[in-house]
Amino acid sequence: MPVGAGGGTLDAMVRVAQRSHLTADEYLAWERDQPLRHEFYRGEVFAMAGGSMRHNALCASLIEALRGQLRGRCVVLTSDQRVVAGDRNRYVYPDISIVCGQVLAEPGSNDVLANPTMLIEVLSNSTEQYDRGLKWDGYQRIESLTDYLLVSQAEPRIEHFRRDRNRTWLYQFAAAGERLALSNDAVLDIDAIFAGAFDLVGD
Repeated sequence: MPVGAGGGTLDAMVRVAQRSHLTADEYLAWERDQPLRHEFYRGEVFAMAGGSMRHNALCASLIEALRGQLRGRCVVLTSDQRVVAGDRNRYVYPDISIVCGQVLAEPGSNDVLANPTMLIEVLSNSTEQYDRGLKWDGYQRIESLTDYLLVSQAEPRIEHFRRDRNRTWLYQFAAAGERLALSNDAVLDIDAIFAGAFDLVGD
């Protein structure tokens, strides 16, 4: 999660690069030597903060549920996976990335995912507008993407953007007592995903 991303604009985020106007190649070379993760947008570099206990538990629950259903068909990756979007003007770290089929790295790299089919973000007060705004705008430019999930920390609720055959994004959500069907035939049981989550400190 970008530090200080209280809104959908980059002005709300904290620049940590010692120089601005980095190229994508300069960012990647610099970031690979850093102990912490950083996102990149049009030459600017932004620090990533850790998640709350509830955030991390929800990510773990989602990964467990999805890996069990998608084993042998899809690869489920954690928040350490860097993803490229939008003609190399954006590099991000989604909370969860999934690839169904062949996994493709960005040409010239072995650590940048180029073809996610599903991306998941667990919302927080500091990142929600970013995840719904600029980040979502970048995700829509990934041709391989079919599903985008936004997971609430405040209530048992998952929002789902799904790309149909006409390349139109459709919206639905599921709440307590409901199940959510995804494009890759996985199904998320909302009660199971959120079980125990509200016993932990959230955002």
